[in-house]
Amino acid sequence: MSIQLCIILIYFAITVAIGIYAKKKSNSSSAFHGAGLGILMCVAAGTGEWLGGTSTTGISEFGFLFGISGAWYTIANGIGVIILAIFFAKLYRSLETVTVPGIIEKFIGVDARTISSILLTFVMIAVGTAQIIAAGTLGVTVLGLDYTTSVIVFGIGFIIYTLAGGMIAVGYTNMLHLVAMYGGVILAIILVSGDVGGISILKSSLPSEPYFNMAGIGLPKVSSWVIASILGACTAQAGIQPLLAAKDVKTAKKAAFITAFIVAPFGILTALLGMAARVKFPDLIDAKLALPTLMMNLNPIAGGIVLASIMAAILSTVSPIILASGTMITKDIYQRKIKPDATDKETLLMSRITTGLAGILCMLLALAMYGSTTILDMVYFAYTLRGSLFVVLLLGIYWKKTSQKGAIWSMLLTAVVGFIWVAYKTQTGHYPIHPMITETYASVIVALISTVMFSYMFKKKNTA
Repeated sequence: MSIQLCIILIYFAITVAIGIYAKKKSNSSSAFHGAGLGILMCVAAGTGEWLGGTSTTGISEFGFLFGISGAWYTIANGIGVIILAIFFAKLYRSLETVTVPGIIEKFIGVDARTISSILLTFVMIAVGTAQIIAAGTLGVTVLGLDYTTSVIVFGIGFIIYTLAGGMIAVGYTNMLHLVAMYGGVILAIILVSGDVGGISILKSSLPSEPYFNMAGIGLPKVSSWVIASILGACTAQAGIQPLLAAKDVKTAKKAAFITAFIVAPFGILTALLGMAARVKFPDLIDAKLALPTLMMNLNPIAGGIVLASIMAAILSTVSPIILASGTMITKDIYQRKIKPDATDKETLLMSRITTGLAGILCMLLALAMYGSTTILDMVYFAYTLRGSLFVVLLLGIYWKKTSQKGAIWSMLLTAVVGFIWVAYKTQTGHYPIHPMITETYASVIVALISTVMFSYMFKKKNTA
């Protein structure tokens, strides 16, 4: 067994142990979903939505191909969370609900809550599947494990510690993951910088265009990331749930600001590592392997620590994702529609069942889609769907003529358009109308126009 594998397995075991330890504090449904959280717990649990496998191996891939502009992924997420903090954290927390569909019900209606819950659960499952594929791929490419074995071992571990401790487990383990992620990446920067000869050598070895240009990845991509992040941050169940569980409005708002400033700079570090990989391994065929390849060529102990930080990034996202899925199914469908009079014991049991099923579904999809680009298309579609739902919610909050039936039809139409846009791009290599009109722009425009149009067609009932 390699040193790197030993370090990762030890780290994984510690994570599972912390989650199981948190079980004693999750003996009610409210504690399982989150209640009375302080700033530290809100920040730790919330960052998992934004700092996952994409922020490590994904951004290092962008860094390898395009340079420092790959950092816009986390910068855009940080901007989105700041918008959430300034304009919506106070409002959301004041509504006394733990789900985004619960917020939608407050302004639009209960049926809109059900539909949005189904759509947002799909978003969570797509993202969770992508993270488990990342974990399985890490096991194959770096640790020499069989993919199926990697997915089953890591997947079961994710499920065990999330089911055991719920939101408390997510908060506790994500504190560990944050330290591991930043510590590991900073250690890698120090070691790799000395290996390649410092920043000056990096600059002289790579062309200034596009590698040292913050717009090198392309303005359409950057603008699309920023818009999608702003819209998505305000409907991201896994990121918003800790804020909804904050002990008060003030705590929620402060936690959102701190989360933004933790998330934003992380991509700069991983993009630099991708750029260093470009200098050290210019003939690397698969840019996705830039960061793992770089780490496997470090001292085994140091490389193992940094690889553990990559695993930490994946772990920090999977757990809140499957918890968010279970929370929405339990709160928005089971407790709201199927059994409103469920006891706390019944609700807690259903919460654990739905969270576990969400994790198992992510594992099964990860096994079925390994090596396929379909999961990436699903993730693009999922993020687009999440952003467009916020447009509908925004109209529900600020445009009093928004009708529930109009909002529901808009959600469904937007989902169809987003799917068509992503599928068309996959098959043809370009978007249906214009290169600048990405799936994000298309879905947002359709959500805005169709909500207004359908609300006039299906007028809001006068409840006065």
